Amino acid sequence: EMVGDLAGCYGECRAVDRGRGSQVESMASRGDSVSYRLLSCAVKCADLVPKILFCCLGYTFHKRALCFQGEPVDESSVKKMILTFEKRSYKNQELRIKFPDTPGRFMETELDLNDIIQEMHVIATMPDLYHLLVELNAVHSLLGLLSHENTDILSFKDVVDLLQELTDIDTLQESEEGAEVLIDSLLEGQVVALLVQNMERLDEQVKEEADGVYNTLAIIENMAEFRPGLCTEAAQQGLMQWLLKRIKAKIPFDANKLYCSEILAILLQNNDSTRELLGELDGIDVLLQQLSVFKRHNPATAEEQEMMENLFDALCSCLMLAANRDRFLRGEGLQLMNLMLREKKMSRTSALKVLDHGMIGPEGSDDCHKFVDILGLRTIFPLFMKTPKKMRKAGTVDKEHEEHVCSIIASCLRNLKAQQRTRLLSKFTENDCEKVDRLMELHFKYLEAVQLADKRIEGEKHDMVKRGEILDDVMEDEFYLRRLDAGLFVLQLLCYIMVEISNSGISQLQQRVHQILNLRGGSVKVVRHIMREYAENIGDGKSEEFKESEQKRIMDLLENF
Repeated sequence: EMVGDLAGCYGECRAVDRGRGSQVESMASRGDSVSYRLLSCAVKCADLVPKILFCCLGYTFHKRALCFQGEPVDESSVKKMILTFEKRSYKNQELRIKFPDTPGRFMETELDLNDIIQEMHVIATMPDLYHLLVELNAVHSLLGLLSHENTDILSFKDVVDLLQELTDIDTLQESEEGAEVLIDSLLEGQVVALLVQNMERLDEQVKEEADGVYNTLAIIENMAEFRPGLCTEAAQQGLMQWLLKRIKAKIPFDANKLYCSEILAILLQNNDSTRELLGELDGIDVLLQQLSVFKRHNPATAEEQEMMENLFDALCSCLMLAANRDRFLRGEGLQLMNLMLREKKMSRTSALKVLDHGMIGPEGSDDCHKFVDILGLRTIFPLFMKTPKKMRKAGTVDKEHEEHVCSIIASCLRNLKAQQRTRLLSKFTENDCEKVDRLMELHFKYLEAVQLADKRIEGEKHDMVKRGEILDDVMEDEFYLRRLDAGLFVLQLLCYIMVEISNSGISQLQQRVHQILNLRGGSVKVVRHIMREYAENIGDGKSEEFKESEQKRIMDLLENF
């Protein structure tokens, strides 16, 4: 609210400053309640404070101290405010039913209702009193107003703006008890379904209604952040369908499309139910169609780039579900990602991440075979041999790039059979085994990084023991995550590739691996230790049967290394 009125409010503040408050009432009579509360506080501020700061201070004072009449806000005044709202809401509804074709008869009650909803914003400063909204039936009445016929007066400048403030994540976290009561009541009233219905009838060509859509999405984001478990219910109440429809709408890029991509990525995070629903709604095709724009063109703005990354993240989340990998394959997603890698645009890094998610694990077998068939090896191995300069914005990007490339190659070695596997292994023998040389170069690079991390961790453990602190499982897990972050996972992938190609039956590859290990002072024992640790931690989220079979397969490979 403040940002929207700031420019105009600055000019008004200057006028009020010259008149020392004489114009405040006249401005309020024009119905600009936002400017009124900013101005009323600005007049009270010291002369030396800059006028723009007046606006910020005014908003803060309003949020934390006063309602419009300047009365202190307590439980009694909040009850009075809610009861006034209930009366005005009932009166407006009664007159609308009685005089449906005569707007003039109920227009005054409409304005009165609008005023009391504006005053109720002060309740958002006291989440410990949210229970009053539920006990006095105000939440039910507010949700009823979401289907109000007059979208000009209540077009999210009132009910939705109020709900957005009430559900602000910082406010909710101030009082967990009050927040829980409010969210429970909203969900019981099917708030998401009502919000989606309202967005359906809004015309985003009108700025006020486009703002209403944005604010509605903010309510959903606030509730999802406070209670992630509601994402499944929200998606099933029409939100997923509306988001996909809005994302694929053929209208110019705007803030609402960006926000839709963010909400979609949130819904799909760690949630197989929403991933399955998106697949059933042909969402994989929608994501691929929207991303295909960035195959040969970079995003025009930073905001558009953010939207592109959100859509890539959503696609990666979807590919965690096996059924969606089939849809991705049928929708020619592999071909699109392969083209993005070749085109060398900004989408290349994210396309690599998508390929990694699509090909990993036994569920990625079909994708691995198709990747070889579409000549994907010609694309991936140049990226393995050299990290592109455009991706070297920071050291972490190098690591991320090398991790995804090594993971794709490791997935191919695990999943490919017959002719496709032969084609992959032949790549390692090309040009006097140059790819084996690169493999060993990366191995020693990440081995050194992990050994440095291990040395620091051992020092910390030693200090903790001296202080008498206990090294419990939580601390051990934290240390293991730090080792992974230092490069252990990439090192494990590199060792896995070494072991796989050494067991390929091509003596040239095995000899080259051992030759470089001996020249660089490496050790087969170190590689075996790394792979045993990898096997012990494999299979998180998978069945016990998968975990045991995969561990046995890795141990069998180590026997012959």
